[in-house]
Amino acid sequence: MAIHAGLLLSLATLHLGGTSGTAHAQAAAPEAPEVAARAYLLIDVTANQILASRDLDMPVEPASLTKLMTAYLVFEALKAKKIDLKQSLAVSERAWKMPGSRMFIDPKMKVPVEDLIKGMIVQSGNDATVALAEGVGGTVERFVQMMNEQAKVLGMNSTSYKNPEGLTEVGHITTARDLSILATRLMHDFPSFVGYYAIQKYRYPGTPAANDTNRNLLLFRDPTVDGLKTGHTDAAGYCLVATAKRDFPNLPARRLLAIVLGASSENARAEEAQKLLNWGYTAYDGIKLFEANQAVVTPSVWKGLADSVPLGRPQAIVVAVPQGQASRIKTQVVRPDPLYAPLQLNQTVATLKVFLDQAPLSEMPLLALKPVPEAGWFGRTYDSLKLWVR
Repeated sequence: MAIHAGLLLSLATLHLGGTSGTAHAQAAAPEAPEVAARAYLLIDVTANQILASRDLDMPVEPASLTKLMTAYLVFEALKAKKIDLKQSLAVSERAWKMPGSRMFIDPKMKVPVEDLIKGMIVQSGNDATVALAEGVGGTVERFVQMMNEQAKVLGMNSTSYKNPEGLTEVGHITTARDLSILATRLMHDFPSFVGYYAIQKYRYPGTPAANDTNRNLLLFRDPTVDGLKTGHTDAAGYCLVATAKRDFPNLPARRLLAIVLGASSENARAEEAQKLLNWGYTAYDGIKLFEANQAVVTPSVWKGLADSVPLGRPQAIVVAVPQGQASRIKTQVVRPDPLYAPLQLNQTVATLKVFLDQAPLSEMPLLALKPVPEAGWFGRTYDSLKLWVR
């Protein structure tokens, strides 16, 4: 294989496959189903690949999908121990008087953070959302500023928040792509909290018994669905971010994420999301290429205390390919040659490119799975001589 500009390109054909990197346009992609919505997006979260989409960058109103970012900041505050699940928060007049969907709390109550989270997620309570925003940010205005700052950190470049609950307001917009970034990061960054999204029924003591059911109908129809959030306003239409996790013989816990925006009804958004999830699991195979911490390549290292270094990823490497096409997977590793010490543990050293035949499928960084300290003067000098005569 040719060497160009100090990069060694190594090509290998693999028969097992997958994750985490940049997904390219689908190679020989199966035809996606018709989806009755303004915009939609289906992502294989395990492989970090887009399987199907329409108008994924079109600005849309997020409605109560806004609460995914509110939850992200609340979970972040819990993780940092700035607040506690058992801590009780006051209910302000502003929270109490919020229009739209509610948990039905009032200023006479002091409500634990965990109950407010359940009220925000299960009942989509705007009152609970404002109470949490005030508890974490001090004021709603400061919390909205935090939401926009976090959106920039996550790379949600087309999102602008004007409130924490999602009621219609000029300039309060996002896209299907940005929602996918937020949803995947929410699940990845806070695995101990995402179980709240699978709760089917909840109500706070003293509030109406009829207001206890999660609006995500897929939680009641598909046992593999475990989240995430519904949304609806007249302007946004009916929206749903749904995720499912299904086990396969060679790939347990394969997760897909379906985003449906602007459907015509509560039932329609559930049906269209279910259609996308089922299609994604049947039209595409998840192929594990390498286990977590398995060496993809083990290149030579110069001027170090070790002669070579294993390169891989701390997560399993998985790709999604059209059903039955795993034998067409090829990989290419691009790395510096020669490769010099020192190398730190988990330092990015190379790039793994994955192809379906010649069509780009995905690429991801490869990390040093072991550190390689720099050799002493004699070792460095000896390797310099070897390189000179190589």
